[in-house]
Amino acid sequence: QVPLVESGGGLVQAGGSLRLSCAASGRTFSTYAMGWFRQAPGKEREFVAAISWSGGSTYYEDSVKGRFTISRDNAKNTVYLQINSLKPEDTAVYYCAAGRVVRGKYDYWGQGTQVTVSS
Repeated sequence: QVPLVESGGGLVQAGGSLRLSCAASGRTFSTYAMGWFRQAPGKEREFVAAISWSGGSTYYEDSVKGRFTISRDNAKNTVYLQINSLKPEDTAVYYCAAGRVVRGKYDYWGQGTQVTVSS
């Protein structure tokens, strides 16, 4: 088990920035790839970004490239998602997840944090 807790969401105006955090419990965090996903109202959950266990490889969904940055601090058991130039279409619940393979199946999920972008 890898308990995950997201934080940092909120209401922000278009063009603003947020940094989401996802804190993990336990001693195995550094062995997991981590991902961020989001689910907008009425839509399916979609991949946003992922990072390898070492932080050496990152992946992004095309629509967020250049605006979102995923990073991790294994000493703090935390993964981050820096979101810049927010758009109303970024409004969603953002989830972090842990998996053994960076572009594979994710086994553990947090409860999500709401991001709302006003125009």
